[in-house]
Amino acid sequence: MPSFQIFTPAEIESLRKGGKILHDCLQETARHVRPGISTGELDLIAEAYIRSHGASPAFKGYRGFPGSLCISVNDECVHGIPGPRLLKDGDIVSLDGGVVFDGLITDACITVGVGTISPATQKFLNSTKQALDEACRMMKPGIRVGDISHTVQTVVEKAGYHCLRALTGHGLGNTLHQFPDVPNVGKAGTGPVVPVGTILAIEPITSMGTRDIREADDHWTLLSDDGSLTAHFEHTVLFVKNGYEILT
Repeated sequence: MPSFQIFTPAEIESLRKGGKILHDCLQETARHVRPGISTGELDLIAEAYIRSHGASPAFKGYRGFPGSLCISVNDECVHGIPGPRLLKDGDIVSLDGGVVFDGLITDACITVGVGTISPATQKFLNSTKQALDEACRMMKPGIRVGDISHTVQTVVEKAGYHCLRALTGHGLGNTLHQFPDVPNVGKAGTGPVVPVGTILAIEPITSMGTRDIREADDHWTLLSDDGSLTAHFEHTVLFVKNGYEILT
């Protein structure tokens, strides 16, 4: 039966260091987001940052993925491949990355506007980030995975948007994706109890329209099925005795 990976104090220190590198990498990469820059250029900035700080990109080469970040634009919700695409004023772009430090992986994502975005789009981004923040704030001993899922779903749907139901958060540690899946929709009080000393990637992935996704011809990029804008925010969260610690 699958189980949560529980970390030693020394491993937790390594996760903290890796999480800080990833957090700072995404912030530095976001600082370069502007109209006219390519997603490939942003990926090079991120990889250089990660490697210069003694870590390695967890995504590069994972199941053959070519980039250090997944960079997804507008209706692309996850797994966008960095390349020659130029960002335009009014776009939104998700920067999703992972870092390996001392053999342990952290995972995080932010979605940012390019140039000037509409107030409606900014409200959408804010609501998705709020769903992540509220899911983190409720962490406490005895919480179940379904409690996390229910919180995300409630915040997103109250704001008038939808979670892309096929996409979930997950456990991680020695490997990038492991037990348990953390859906963004669910019923409170269900699912496994989350133990102290484990980490989860909690990641609301939302749409201004549909609940459904489709796959692009590159067999990596996933998009909203109706072409509506999507947003993605993610933290790696450590469960501690009295609650939680955001590592990214």
